Amino acid sequence: REMGSNRTIVLYPSPGMGHLVSMVELGKFTLNHHPGLAITVLVVNPPYNTAASTAAYMNRISATTPSITFHHLPSPPLDPDSYPSLEALHFELLRLSNPHVHQALHSISLTAGISAFIIDFFCTCALSVATNLGIPTYYFFTSGANGLALFLYLPTLHQSTNKSYKDLDELLHLPDLLPIPPRDMPVPLLERTSPEYAFFLDVATQLAKSSGILVNTFESLEHNILKSISHGKYVPDGPTPPVFSLGPLIASDNGKGGGAAGGTGGGVHECLKWLDMQPSRSVVFLCFGSVGRFPAEQLKEIAIGLERSEQKFLWVVRSPPSEDKTSRFQTPPAPDLDLLLPHGFLDRTKGRGFVVSSWAPQVDVLNHGSVGGFVTHCGWNSVLEAVCAGVPMVGWPLYAEQKLNRLFLVEEMKLALPMDESTEGGFVKAAEIEKRVRGLMDSEEGKVIRETAQAKKEEAKQAMADGGSSTVALAKLVESWRKLE
Repeated sequence: REMGSNRTIVLYPSPGMGHLVSMVELGKFTLNHHPGLAITVLVVNPPYNTAASTAAYMNRISATTPSITFHHLPSPPLDPDSYPSLEALHFELLRLSNPHVHQALHSISLTAGISAFIIDFFCTCALSVATNLGIPTYYFFTSGANGLALFLYLPTLHQSTNKSYKDLDELLHLPDLLPIPPRDMPVPLLERTSPEYAFFLDVATQLAKSSGILVNTFESLEHNILKSISHGKYVPDGPTPPVFSLGPLIASDNGKGGGAAGGTGGGVHECLKWLDMQPSRSVVFLCFGSVGRFPAEQLKEIAIGLERSEQKFLWVVRSPPSEDKTSRFQTPPAPDLDLLLPHGFLDRTKGRGFVVSSWAPQVDVLNHGSVGGFVTHCGWNSVLEAVCAGVPMVGWPLYAEQKLNRLFLVEEMKLALPMDESTEGGFVKAAEIEKRVRGLMDSEEGKVIRETAQAKKEEAKQAMADGGSSTVALAKLVESWRKLE
């Protein structure tokens, strides 16, 4: 097949704003350094309402980066309520989309040579489709290299025990990794007999069979573990695909991105105007991702902790999860702050605190000079946004692989303090919140991780600059595509 100049890279993210944004950033990063390529993003629309926020985001990208085109696949008919979890729903959605992926790849290859097909790890079922069409397929791993090491090693771990991780008492020991408490394993892996576990085990096996793995991290953030992966320590029974660290890939469009739903795009968000009036690095920012939600009792406890901490705060509050199963995957309604927060809280903390309903422009907030700390759910996009802004963290994981991220942030990277949510049901008391917020903003320990965060900010910048480790890794990747033609 003659490639010429119209060589296309096809990206296939799984549904969800966080996965779409980092995949599009991968596309933008590639085009910045290799403008001769064209990028097509395959889009699967999930059968629940996120369409509005993702559509607005894709329209902005199409307007600013015409070399990226979005190819919408037909939506398979699915009833979200018949699935036990979001993961289970996504696997089925993506499995049913395989014929459409085949069709899309076939039609794209008729007009342009496809140099590479890059899939999100949730999209594993598409690996066989591309392989049958003779298209080199790469994985884009949207979390860090520590998480990647664990995933690659999963089949080996699976054989070493026949118990569920939720029932294990002893620490898990993997080559060159921190010992992992079993309850810190990614949530979908905790129950060995669940369909999610079986799915991820399959993903781990397939990962090792791809042409390469792209990971959203940078060399100096996870240097040792990247070395251990390339030495083949996590795939004992076969070759490890080449790994390319191409991060930090984070949403960069001022005030309009931020990874979460709801950006209006017009004007400056009122919370930024409030931050303009606060002293340098004096505000702690609390935000828990586009899916993270707390029950009403926990919100009250956070409020009490913040009030007692005497620190300035900017807090994004979302509605508690609904009891109604049918609205699980819907965008939650705006929270009723007077009802959810303790009586008089907003009046008593006026001036010192600012509460935002549902959404804030996270990247802009983290990069604001007044913000000195970040209480986060440890979703990897949020972690990288904090690293790029040089802001130290308190890790309060909620779902997915976030406990794992926290473990590495606290113990290895020294970029975060842990929120202790080990009490019954993960409930965190006001006293713990007060202690951690104060510790982050106003203690020797907090000062040390703030200095580490500032140093990592510089390293992140260097990694993405010309001649930096991520730019060099990208050049190697693109070169390997040229060789395949």
